[in-house]
Amino acid sequence: MSKESKSGKKVNVDQIDLERMGEMTTPNPGTIAFPHTVGSALIKPEDKGKIKGRALSAMYDHTDMDMKQIYEQMQLLAEQAKTIQNRVTVSERIYQAKMSFDPIIGRTYHLYQKKDGTDTLSLIAPEEWGSRSPYEFIATVKLLADHTWEVLKEGERGL
Repeated sequence: MSKESKSGKKVNVDQIDLERMGEMTTPNPGTIAFPHTVGSALIKPEDKGKIKGRALSAMYDHTDMDMKQIYEQMQLLAEQAKTIQNRVTVSERIYQAKMSFDPIIGRTYHLYQKKDGTDTLSLIAPEEWGSRSPYEFIATVKLLADHTWEVLKEGERGL
C-alpha cells in the first residue's frame, strides 16, 4: 500500500518497520541536530546571544569589583599622602621655630607661639607652666626617625 506524502512523493507504508521506528528514525543518528528517539537526551540549539549576555554580565561584575578595589586603594594612598604632606608642613613650621636645644628622635616636645607671632619649641608641657603659660599652646609633637614631626595633640587654634 502506498500513500502520497505532503511533498508529493509516494511512500510505501508496507516497508516501514513500526517496531524500529520508536528506536531510530535515521541510519546515522549522531549526525542529526535533534533527538532521534523518545528516550534521547534533549538537544537544544545554543542561544549565542544569551551566552554572550551572561559572559558580558559576569565580565562587568568582575571589572566593577576590581575597579572598586583599586578606587579604595587609591583613597588609602591619597590619605597616606595627605598625612605625609601634613607632617612636612608641621615639620617646616617646627624647624623655623626657635629651639634652644637639640631635639632627640622619639621624644615629645611642645610648640608655642609667642606674642610677637614667632614660634618656639619647648620641653615644658602646657600643664607644667603652673597657673598661666607665657605663650599660646599650638601643639604637642614627637620627632620621628625620618626627622619629620608627628602631632600628638593640637591646641585650641590648631596648627
